[in-house]
Amino acid sequence: MNTGYGTQGRKHGGRQAPSPRRHAVAALLALLLFAPGAQAGAQREEALSASVRSVLQHSVSDLAAPRLAFANKADGEAWLKEMSRRLQKRMPDAGARHDFLSMVHYEATRAGLDPQLVLGLIEVESSFRKYAVSRVGARGYMQVMPFWVKYIGSADHNLFHPRTNLRYGCTILRHYLDIEKGNLYRALGRYNGSLGRPEYPNLVRAAWHNHWLLPSRTADGGRPPAG
Repeated sequence: MNTGYGTQGRKHGGRQAPSPRRHAVAALLALLLFAPGAQAGAQREEALSASVRSVLQHSVSDLAAPRLAFANKADGEAWLKEMSRRLQKRMPDAGARHDFLSMVHYEATRAGLDPQLVLGLIEVESSFRKYAVSRVGARGYMQVMPFWVKYIGSADHNLFHPRTNLRYGCTILRHYLDIEKGNLYRALGRYNGSLGRPEYPNLVRAAWHNHWLLPSRTADGGRPPAG
């Protein structure tokens, strides 16, 4: 990659033109702050009833240590191994992948969501960038808007903290699913601030089905035959 380092900017129109080095630094800052692939999960501020706010506050307050919710240890290990394999190129560190996937599975299951759907949403929202920030200020893996901390959280909740971000994101998506009576298409539209438009729900569904969805098990619990 051409770093664009230069020793001096040239004069242009009576003013000193920005040096290639300054352009390179600005581009790097933009890359770090506005991560490519971040879909600006611009959840809309809305009035919440006292009862709904209470439920959401309770949902985000308990940050218990994540644990896998599988029928047995072998199933949990198999899921982690397969998801880790699929995530390896995006998150090379094996320990970080294990911790991240354990958190995703716990938070998604706790909220009554498919963990693989949540992985598809994270892929679309932030491309698995922990510090992704959209142009409207949504933050972290699940691109949570900061106003949620004010509404249902507390001052010490950091949306760049992985567990906190996943807890908020899964809680918010569950909230939208409840509003939409289980209609995932409309819930995803609300999550992205694009209710009624097909682009975002279709992107999430494609990522979920193409990259993260596991083959269905047969009635006896085994995998269906190949082909």
